[in-house]
Amino acid sequence: MTAAATRSRRSWTGVAGGRPPSTRRILTYAGLIALALVFLAPVVWTVLSSFKTRAELAARPPAPLPESLDTANYTEALSRFDFGVYLTNSTLVTVGATVLTLVINTMAAYALAKYNFRGRNVLFLVTLGTIMIPLQIIVIPLHQVVSELGMTNSLWGMIIPPAATPTGVFLIRQYMLTIPDELIEAARIDGAGELRIFLRLVLPLCRPVLAVVTIFSVIWRWNDFLWPLVIAQTQDLYTLPVALAQFSSEEVVPFNYILAMSVVSMIPVVLIFLIMQRQIVKGIAQTGFK
Repeated sequence: MTAAATRSRRSWTGVAGGRPPSTRRILTYAGLIALALVFLAPVVWTVLSSFKTRAELAARPPAPLPESLDTANYTEALSRFDFGVYLTNSTLVTVGATVLTLVINTMAAYALAKYNFRGRNVLFLVTLGTIMIPLQIIVIPLHQVVSELGMTNSLWGMIIPPAATPTGVFLIRQYMLTIPDELIEAARIDGAGELRIFLRLVLPLCRPVLAVVTIFSVIWRWNDFLWPLVIAQTQDLYTLPVALAQFSSEEVVPFNYILAMSVVSMIPVVLIFLIMQRQIVKGIAQTGFK
């Protein structure tokens, strides 16, 4: 047997060719696939159970698959559940809060990353320290402030107070630190104003991290329950999480309808993540989470 034939028999026959994967890489991929299956299992169970009847959900042991893929749960839930109003409220709150979050966080992060002023590091540490303060601790004074401003029982009361997020400021600041100061100085020498530098130079370079903050903000606002529950005093201002909780407080809890509406409420977040996943991965990789 020739040397060429021997090399041909020993070569890796994968699609990409080249050397065969090491045992460590195979074990790593196997572990990641197993973890992905563990995390996806509740989602898959929810989707499949949304097609089950009440009798199927009450069966013990539960069947993994529904008897049929009938959409009756979805149609009946939409007829009993004022889904359009709650979906509109959640969309307005999520979009408004996300836009406001990006505006506030980018300006704060730019000041902390590219301006030298006394107390900058202390201010940044104080901003990071607020991450450790849960909403449950400050909900009463925050509600008093919102009430004094006349924003109780309004969508603005749900949008404005939680707009500035320290996590977003941290992520954007860390990314902006990678932008060379010489690039900004060159723009100033060319006569560009500070606002123009921020809008035309810095923000386009920060698209990956802005995608990260956007998806985080969308997830936080879309799934937020406590703050909308505190602010909204009438059902026509309920968001989806609050409405679903109200829907489950009936005398006979319709779990089949709740599961169907939960699946519908997951679709927007999943779509946004799928559209922005490349930017999200790139942004996280360049903001210190390596």
